[in-house]
Amino acid sequence: MARFTDTISIRIKAGNGGKGAVSFHREKFIARGGPDGGDGGKGGDVYFRSDIMIHNLSHLFKDRLYGAENGHQGMGNNRHGKDGTDMTVRVPAGTQVIDGETGEVLADLIEDGTRFMAASGGIGGKGNAFFKTATHQTPRFSQPGMPGEEKRVTLNLKLIADIGLVGLPNAGKSTLLGRITNAKPKIADYPFTTLTPNLGVIQKEDGSTLKIADIPGIIEGAHKGHGLGLSFLQHIERVRAVLYIIDITGDDLSYTLHLLRSELETYNVELTSKPYYILLNKIDLVDDAEAVEKRNQINDKNVLSISSSTGENIPALLEILDGFMEYHHAS
Repeated sequence: MARFTDTISIRIKAGNGGKGAVSFHREKFIARGGPDGGDGGKGGDVYFRSDIMIHNLSHLFKDRLYGAENGHQGMGNNRHGKDGTDMTVRVPAGTQVIDGETGEVLADLIEDGTRFMAASGGIGGKGNAFFKTATHQTPRFSQPGMPGEEKRVTLNLKLIADIGLVGLPNAGKSTLLGRITNAKPKIADYPFTTLTPNLGVIQKEDGSTLKIADIPGIIEGAHKGHGLGLSFLQHIERVRAVLYIIDITGDDLSYTLHLLRSELETYNVELTSKPYYILLNKIDLVDDAEAVEKRNQINDKNVLSISSSTGENIPALLEILDGFMEYHHAS
């Protein structure tokens, strides 16, 4: 299985322009024909194109040069050289193209099929026919082609999802994702089972889809690089709503919720201003009295107790998700 890669630096090089030709017309009975050297072809451009069939950047190679074809040299009889073939680098939808020198975001390829020209091919040189004048009938020189642009870029993927799942390790996010979507995440009863982001899709009856991202469990200090959270928090920056998933068998649910919100806010304050719901998971492991006591620890109206394992209250959760999407389309 390919390693999940969400950030990589590569080099890109557009093609050089082709050299103009130095040529003179030669024909039987015409001893001294005029210049007829054609222009060189333009170098190929380098494009990035977003593709929803690609899910991460692991098909690319760090520091590799991805180059377009050089323009072809001009020829006699005023024939221009062929333009170089463009290079198109396919990347997942949600990929940012960042200038490796300045850090400037050159493009944010959110929509499928978006195409961005990142490096322009060099212009072909003029052939000697171009330089013929009344006073200079036989120019014996031409122009070289111009060099194509070359640069280092960083590609940074941020998943495109509608809903983000946020919780501590072993809160049951992967189990929930597997139950409500078509995703098949790795599931086991130990922390950090999820080592890469998972993206699940709910296919609705009207043909629309709802994409849900599950990121590796957050621990205290994730925004500082502790645990696995920092590497993947970027994958919920684009979501429309957040689901906080908390293990109802835990000791201090209020503190857990505070911790999750604090880590998100420290990473990106906008994350805590998005619509949200709090899911108290594993309700099948506590009795009714304990479930009520634990729910009372959360001083919030947007709370739902569920069981990812048994499916309890999952239909109610799906209605909440529909409400998120209706709110988004109305706003």
